[in-house]
Amino acid sequence: MNNIRKVFLLILCGMSELLLFAQEPEYSVLFRENTALNIRLNISIREVRKETNDTTYMENVYLHYENETSVWDSVQVEIRTRGDFRLKECFFPPLRVKIRKKHAKGTLFEGNKALKLVLPCSKSRDNNALIVKEFLCYKLYEAITPYTFSTRLVQIDLWDNTGKRPKNYQLTGFFIEDDDLVADRFNATVKDNLTLHPLALHDTSAIRHDLFQYLIANIDWSTTYMHNEKIILTTDPLRYIPLTYDFDQSGFVNASYAVINPDFGMSNVRDRVYRGFCRKDDRVILYVRDQFIELEPSILATMENYHKMLSDKDYASLEKFVGEFFEVMKSDKLFRSEILDKCRTE
Repeated sequence: MNNIRKVFLLILCGMSELLLFAQEPEYSVLFRENTALNIRLNISIREVRKETNDTTYMENVYLHYENETSVWDSVQVEIRTRGDFRLKECFFPPLRVKIRKKHAKGTLFEGNKALKLVLPCSKSRDNNALIVKEFLCYKLYEAITPYTFSTRLVQIDLWDNTGKRPKNYQLTGFFIEDDDLVADRFNATVKDNLTLHPLALHDTSAIRHDLFQYLIANIDWSTTYMHNEKIILTTDPLRYIPLTYDFDQSGFVNASYAVINPDFGMSNVRDRVYRGFCRKDDRVILYVRDQFIELEPSILATMENYHKMLSDKDYASLEKFVGEFFEVMKSDKLFRSEILDKCRTE
C-alpha cells in the first residue's frame, strides 16, 4: 500500500511539474539575448544618492547602449537609488531605472517600464568578478525553475560627474526585469504586503527554492517577511510561487563585505544552512532532491558558460563549492543530517 501511495504522489508531482513548465515563456527584447550589453551612463553618484529615494527619481538621464547592429543609441530614463544594505555600505549605489513607454517604444528597452541595475559594491580589484558570480546565481536558478527574474549582463562605461574632474569606471553589472513581467509570463499577479506562512507556498516550488538557497549558501532571505523575495499568485491553478533575488550575501559570491549570522551557527559565509520548513511527508522533498541530482549536468554547463569571465582560481573554487552541495544531495546519510534533520518547524 505504501508503494502505491508513493507512486501516486510522484505522479501528482509529475503532473504538477508539467503544469509549471508547459507555458511558453515570453521575454522582452532586452532579455532575449545572452550576450553582454554595452552601455554608457553619465551621472553624479553623489547627486543620485542625495536627491533620490524610493519615490523620487532623477529625470532626463540618457542611457546610451550599443544595439544589435553595433550602433550606439540612447533612451531617456529616470533613475533613483534603491535597496538597503548595499545603498548604505557600497560606493556604487544599486539603481532603479524607470523608462516611460513613449521613450522605450522602438528601442531595445521596449516593454520594460522599470529595471533594476545591479552594480559592483566597491572599487576593489575583484568588484566585477563578484558581480559575475552574483549574476551566475540567477542563471543557475534558471536551470532549476522557470519562476525566475530575467537578467541581462551589461558592460558599463560609467562617468561619475561628482567633483570638478569626472571619473571613469569600467564596470560589469546586470539588469533585472520588473516582477510584473515575471507575473505576466505566468498569468499571475504580484502579491505585495502579503502575510503568508511558507508552508502555504506551492510545495515543490518552495522546496526547489529552499534547496537552491542552500546550494548557493544564502540565508539573506525570508518568504515570511518577503525579504529579498516576491510572491506571485498563479490563476490556473491557484498557487503561491516565490521569486527570489539579491544573492550578494551568499557563499557562492563570497564577497568580503558579506555578513555572517552566528544565530544560524555560521562561522564562515560559505557555511550552508538549510532554512526550508519541515513537511509532513518527506517524499515531496525527496522528489525535488532527485530533480536536483538530474539537473547537475545543466547546472555545471551553465557555470561553464561564464568560465571565461572568472579567473581559473575563482572558477575552480566554485566548482568545488557546488560539488560539495551535490555530495549532500547524493548521500542519503548527509541529506538526512543536513536537510531533513535541519528543516525549520517555526
